[in-house]
Amino acid sequence: MSKRAGKSILANFGSFADAKEQSDRRDAETGARETRSSSRVGAGVIGATQRSLSELIEQRDRLQAIVESGGNVELSPNVIEPSPFPDRLADDTDEQFSEFKRSFEESGQKVPIQVRRHPEREGIYQVVYGHRRWRAAKELGVTLKAVVVELDDAELVVAQGIENGQRQDLTWIERALFVATMDDAGIKTKDIRSALSIDDAELAKMRSVCRSVPRDVIRSIGRAPGVGRPRWLELAAAVTERPDVEGKLRQTLSTDKVRALASDGRFRVALASVKDRTEGKTVPTKLFAPSGRELGSIAVGKGVVRIALPTTRGEDFAEFLERELPALVDQFLSTKSGDG
Repeated sequence: MSKRAGKSILANFGSFADAKEQSDRRDAETGARETRSSSRVGAGVIGATQRSLSELIEQRDRLQAIVESGGNVELSPNVIEPSPFPDRLADDTDEQFSEFKRSFEESGQKVPIQVRRHPEREGIYQVVYGHRRWRAAKELGVTLKAVVVELDDAELVVAQGIENGQRQDLTWIERALFVATMDDAGIKTKDIRSALSIDDAELAKMRSVCRSVPRDVIRSIGRAPGVGRPRWLELAAAVTERPDVEGKLRQTLSTDKVRALASDGRFRVALASVKDRTEGKTVPTKLFAPSGRELGSIAVGKGVVRIALPTTRGEDFAEFLERELPALVDQFLSTKSGDG
């Protein structure tokens, strides 16, 4: 069973070695044909890709050895604590967890949870993954099958993130909060990227939302499974433009009527309350390069678009936009029935 658990954690990295070998062969075949200018640009991109793949392969191999050294044990849920890096918000309703607990009680525990020994407290363990199974067992008063592994904090979040990568129900804001928790704990950026398999640009967006929207507001809204990155960025931009709306958001989300809504509904009400305060104003949205570096911002109002590009790269983008704008206008008009 130990090997089954290890495979679950590490399956997400299964093809990295092959990908790196293919990348190396392509580089060798095409390198001689590149011009001096294009070689300089291409080498930087390819080199970054190789470094990223190498880091992931190294991380995978280290986790493989750690997981295979673990063993299955029976533990009381009372000697287990949640991970110090929470990665999901509470379910919308108690009924959702009650259904899970009922299934757990009727069918038993099919897959062991994974735990590590507490770094400071003898005889205590921390969950790597399997929080709902742990909670169900604790409420039912039954023991848990567990795999015990030795992980430091960085390895814990990577293992947790790999497992989460295979879960379809983890929402965008839960992943963003996981990033914020890791940032607070001093986890290195490369380990955060590895944990969630994201690039610098996506990491920058997650950080910007959690730095703009207060954490208590996010938790009051909840998982919001139907709300993706663009709308969270929209809310973050509105809060950044008008910091005084934070109090308005808290007041709105604290009413019984709003708290009774599902989390998607709470988000819609929260965003609407911010838009009411910013009506008639243009709320800027930040523009990022693929590397995650900020280029500037764009604000769209009624009949007005304002683009601010203060950086050198922003100036290059402005020139590009000026060249491409006539073609964009033609493309837009071709989708309309007339020119008006």
